[in-house]
Amino acid sequence: MNRASFFSPQAGRVIDAPFQTRARFAIGDVVRHKQHDFRGVIFDIDPVFANSEEWYQSIPLELRPSREQPYYHLLAENEDSSYVAYVSQENLLDDADGGPVEHPSVSEIFEDFRNGRYQLRRGLAH
Repeated sequence: MNRASFFSPQAGRVIDAPFQTRARFAIGDVVRHKQHDFRGVIFDIDPVFANSEEWYQSIPLELRPSREQPYYHLLAENEDSSYVAYVSQENLLDDADGGPVEHPSVSEIFEDFRNGRYQLRRGLAH
């Protein structure tokens, strides 16, 4: 399989990743975590795990997801707070019908919530 490399600021190192991965979700999609009570809007996608080793090891072994899948950066919210989350594809469900996300940074990255998803602000695309 052909592979590529990219630098991950979160990991502080170069990450080796396949040229093609199958991301189930896209930037602007609203999702919900399968096990924890939070939802969010995707603002970035890593083709494979690209966070720190300490972060990965902090997940209990019995819950630890595979590194070889897309990981999503979310503007996340729960009943108590808003924050940024980093979640594996296997732990997310579509939540487009749940309505907009109330995270305070949404308007910095996205335009209006339409048809169950957010549109990336012009000029912010890679």
